[in-house]
Amino acid sequence: MWSSKYLRSPLSRSLLLNMRHQGDEERDQFQWYACDTELLPTCLQPLFVQSYLDVGTRTFLRQCSEKSSWLFVQIYYSLVTSVFGLFMSKTSINGLLGRGSMFVFSEEQFLRLLRVGPDWKATRVLDLGAGDGEVTKIISPYFEEVYVTEVSPTMKWQLKKKQYRVLGINEWQDTGFHYNVISCLNLLDRCDRPLTLLKDIRNVLEPIKGRLILAVVLPFQPYVENGGKWERPSEYLEVTGETWEEQAASFSNDVFSKVGFAIESFTRLPYLCEGDLYNDHYVLDDVVFILKPV
Repeated sequence: MWSSKYLRSPLSRSLLLNMRHQGDEERDQFQWYACDTELLPTCLQPLFVQSYLDVGTRTFLRQCSEKSSWLFVQIYYSLVTSVFGLFMSKTSINGLLGRGSMFVFSEEQFLRLLRVGPDWKATRVLDLGAGDGEVTKIISPYFEEVYVTEVSPTMKWQLKKKQYRVLGINEWQDTGFHYNVISCLNLLDRCDRPLTLLKDIRNVLEPIKGRLILAVVLPFQPYVENGGKWERPSEYLEVTGETWEEQAASFSNDVFSKVGFAIESFTRLPYLCEGDLYNDHYVLDDVVFILKPV
């Protein structure tokens, strides 16, 4: 077998190492979407939607790679983060700098999960914890009214710049109208009262045709940032199991049934974030549910 130490040309060695890196990366990316459906309960097996590395995801990864190579910009980001990190959260710093964008699903994946076509339209969507609004931008063309919430002041500023209707974190529950779709993406494991959040969502969701898009990082490890410290939430979600499949099933049995939701479809997706000087991107393991009220 060829080994880079036996190649005299630096270019040849570089090409070989790059090929190896690409091969490892492709194997990792395949695992991003892997699910052994036989490990799922029989009732959930037909609800699983197999996802894959599509054009939208590749575009985000390519943009991450390009930004990571901006050496002086990355050094500037590091310096600002080290200074402002003394009195600001990382989320707020990212909002100030306009960086750290997240990617949960592509437009194609969004439509496949909802089981609708590209001409589908609805009236009202609410994106809870919308961050800088880049994920909101994927779903917003399908709705007449787009509402968002966010805790970080600088992220709110970013959302207002993009002309989204920003609601207060204690305001969206009492607007007097229902939402056709609510997205709650990677928020459940970072809020203090996740059960209350799910019940509030259930109350303001359109009671028959409304849908909740819920993304959760697995393995489920909830904690809440409080004054720069990470603490356990006051409400506990009893999620059991060791594997991705076991924990996804536990959410169905132990969480959703208690708050009036049932799974309509679900998939496994990578939760991607823009990188830095050290990595093009960072990735966590997500389960994305489409939930219907029952």
